[in-house]
Amino acid sequence: MRKFILASVCMALAACADGFTTFPVTKEAQQALTENVTIVRLDATNIASFSRPALGPQHTNLRASTNWEYKVGTGDILSIIVFEQPELTLASGPVPSAAQSGFMVQADGALFFPYIGQVQARGRVIQDIRSDIAKRLAEFFPDPQVEVRILQFNSQSVSVAGEVKQPNRQALNTVALTLLEAVSAAGGMTETADPSRITLQRGGKVYPVDLKAFLEHGYALNNPVMHDGDIITVPRREIEEAYLLGEVVRPATVDLSLEPVTLTQALTRQGGVDGIRADARGVFVFRSVGAQMMVFQLETASPVGLLLGTRFVLSAGDVVYVTRSPLQRWNDTISRLLPTVQATAAANSIGN
Repeated sequence: MRKFILASVCMALAACADGFTTFPVTKEAQQALTENVTIVRLDATNIASFSRPALGPQHTNLRASTNWEYKVGTGDILSIIVFEQPELTLASGPVPSAAQSGFMVQADGALFFPYIGQVQARGRVIQDIRSDIAKRLAEFFPDPQVEVRILQFNSQSVSVAGEVKQPNRQALNTVALTLLEAVSAAGGMTETADPSRITLQRGGKVYPVDLKAFLEHGYALNNPVMHDGDIITVPRREIEEAYLLGEVVRPATVDLSLEPVTLTQALTRQGGVDGIRADARGVFVFRSVGAQMMVFQLETASPVGLLLGTRFVLSAGDVVYVTRSPLQRWNDTISRLLPTVQATAAANSIGN
């Protein structure tokens, strides 16, 4: 689809290469043009008004987690040892497994321990469980020394999906797991991933998280600690392109999805304007703004124009066109170009 669109624009532009004209930047001169078209000559006084600023790093609105404390849940297996009381330790075989030597938290959130019976474990930290068991065992043993550890972490996890190399489910444990660590444990992001638009689903809500802002700008809140049930989704990078056509050394599409690209950058990366055939006064940017078509003209014949171009950030769908020398008949050119450019913008909108 995009190749067809680009070819259509090229054909329309190729048909516009005759005659001389001046640029219709006055209201009277624009009256002969198609309706809903505005021509703007860019200069130092107005370029900031029309250049769309690049979207910078974004702070997440996810509430920060300052501390992480693992709370025991259903399915966890605990090791409970009472020193000098080996008969209270479950073990069988020369090398017992975790299930054989441990106590599993049952569906009701409790486990059974000799002498004292049911011990509520779900939702409690290890220190609380240890204190509870020691206090209750004191009725049967003098000053019992109790150690409680988690042998298997089975109750809490997070899921990582989308543009990662190994989508998976990861168990949480006593060590805090951050967003970056979870993505890394899923094999890292693919080449087509967009780290700036990661989503984190928690408690029935979806939060956007710009992980790129943490990696490149140190936004600490954008690398949150994971909670049980979190779902991390790494999206595919959206295709955002502008089209560079006309009398340039290498006409091409311009990828805008990785970084902001200015008009001057786009021209120089493709070899600049054709020194023999191009008219540096005729660098135009077509931009669809709703039902309105904006056509910007920038003169790059002098270093001042190129400097101004470094302040004009391209937007997805922009068509940059460099005219041939001598200047084409502009009213004819724009009349032929506009239907194609407008169709391109409509097709891009449907495609996205």
